[in-house]
Amino acid sequence: MRLLRNLCLAVTGIAALLAYSQSSPIDEGLAALKSHQPQQALAAFQQALQANPNDVAANLYAAGAALELYQGNLAVQYAEKAKQLAPDNWKVHTTLVVAYAMAGKIQERDAERELLRKLHADPKAPEAMQTNGFLLDLFPVKQYRIEAIEFFKPVGKFNVYYRFHVRNTQGKLVWSFNVESNDFDEKSWEQAHAQQAADGERQFQITGEGNGKSVDYDMFSGRPAYDSIKARILRILNAQTAPFPGETT
Repeated sequence: MRLLRNLCLAVTGIAALLAYSQSSPIDEGLAALKSHQPQQALAAFQQALQANPNDVAANLYAAGAALELYQGNLAVQYAEKAKQLAPDNWKVHTTLVVAYAMAGKIQERDAERELLRKLHADPKAPEAMQTNGFLLDLFPVKQYRIEAIEFFKPVGKFNVYYRFHVRNTQGKLVWSFNVESNDFDEKSWEQAHAQQAADGERQFQITGEGNGKSVDYDMFSGRPAYDSIKARILRILNAQTAPFPGETT
């Protein structure tokens, strides 16, 4: 009986070893990403690319891991390779726009933004049409990770153009900034600024929300240009000294 039990244990151990040895570098990389180990993930995806440099998924995954490490230029390298291999792939373009933003390649970033808008309006691109926005930028501020989301059309009753998610070192969402232009305030602003309104400008507010609390931060008029808005968000974040409400729970 003991011999049979030992034999079963041995077989189970061999099966587990075989399963481990048969796992692919991509599987290992995805597991590392899930465990919040982007450096190990990147190494695994690079190993997969050594075997097959033209693997679209491996290039995309490698770009994603590089983004997690804030290595924008490396992310561009892999995302551009994926674009060469699959120029019509929606995920390629949504990865590439973040890579360009992180690498400071503004012209290339904006070209990708325009392409994403065209895909969003294209019935032949159902995956793009079903989304209301995309991750535009990813950057660190102090101990936080900031995810900048751009919407194709303003969303919600307050017309949110951009949303900036603030995450802590564990990846928990602790606060969100909204860049909005609500129609109620806009009407009175247009009456007082007729020429600016005629030129396509609007009044905007930057608000924050999280854990059932909200804060009004800033107000400005003009056009919703991302880079100037990002600069405003950076000023707010760098001036933040108290924990965000989401950090206190």
